[in-house]
Amino acid sequence: MDVSRQQNESAVRAERGPRARTRKLMLETATRLMQSGFTPSVSEVAEAAEVSRATAYRYFPSQAALVHAVVDEALGPILDWRSEAPDALTRVADLLATAMPRIDEFEATFKAALKLSLDQWAQRQAGTLGNEPRLTRGHRVNLLRQVTVPLEGKVSTEAREQLAQALSLVFGVEVLVVLKDIWGLTAERAQSVAEWAAAALVEAAIREAENAA
Repeated sequence: MDVSRQQNESAVRAERGPRARTRKLMLETATRLMQSGFTPSVSEVAEAAEVSRATAYRYFPSQAALVHAVVDEALGPILDWRSEAPDALTRVADLLATAMPRIDEFEATFKAALKLSLDQWAQRQAGTLGNEPRLTRGHRVNLLRQVTVPLEGKVSTEAREQLAQALSLVFGVEVLVVLKDIWGLTAERAQSVAEWAAAALVEAAIREAENAA
């Protein structure tokens, strides 16, 4: 099953309440561990933070809930990104300029979350995941749909959705896996390639709509 909205809302309430300091300590500890390339369990974070396991599980009832919270913290300003730019090319350039440096800064954290997602996929395929809550990923969906808003009325709804889906291939930590780890590019060059590819996709969608008109 997925990490539920109710769990996320409970986390927010805890953060605003009197137990905020403990939750913050756990998130900081989990982030430090994930930035070192380790995907910790709730128990491992509790031990590292010197918090009792019972207390830790009250904040984060599963590893998925913990990692989800750490990822949200690492995403930071990316989650708040909004654009009023009147064209999709400007919007996608602005999104990548905002997001890619932050993704690079917390690359190890996002890769640790990706690893957990892949591990869970393998366990589901093998039928060994059991009732372990699933780590959900998908913040990029709404962000990339915002990029395509200026194309409303200019391209079909289906073409807008296809563009958002295509842009997801050049946005996120997976881009760094390919361009830095496989191609050996620097973070700056990787961002440049991602920006070029994103612009090419937007231009292709516009050109296709114009040719069909």
